[in-house]
Amino acid sequence: MHGSPNGSSRATTDAQVTGIDGARFRSVLGRFATGVVAITAIDPATGGPTGLAANSFTSVSLEPPLVAFCVAHTSTTWPRLRGARRICINILSEPQLRICKQLALKGGDKFADIGWTESPSGSPVIDGALAWLDCEIENTHVAGDHVIVVARVHHLDQHHDGDPLLFYRGTYGRFSG
Repeated sequence: MHGSPNGSSRATTDAQVTGIDGARFRSVLGRFATGVVAITAIDPATGGPTGLAANSFTSVSLEPPLVAFCVAHTSTTWPRLRGARRICINILSEPQLRICKQLALKGGDKFADIGWTESPSGSPVIDGALAWLDCEIENTHVAGDHVIVVARVHHLDQHHDGDPLLFYRGTYGRFSG
């Protein structure tokens, strides 16, 4: 709510305040290519694997080793991941588009036909991922329609060689060379 000079209040949208249209914002930011990660854990309620796909992942600090990713408030998987003791961030390879799309779906068995092994803390390391980071959630920060999650890395390793799965201009792709 923003007050007017005469003391009344009126509801305004962020687009009205900033002049930025959401579709245009998405289109412009879509010109920044990102990698894709799968954030996985063992669901404390079921004892089974759970996960989601994200393209908002970055390193934060070397000392201590911290990374961050963003999750939409609408995610139905995030509460299960947040409740886990540890999570695993899997850096997806180009051939893993099917896995990415499967983890992005709402509901169902997200791990059907996805091979995985356990990280040192027991979280799922997805077969064929380029690398993985075994983490503990350190902090969360509400930011607009997302939550920024900062996680401390406890174990990590390169898993496979290959090209990364990329997200660019609203679609998935790979390097051409």
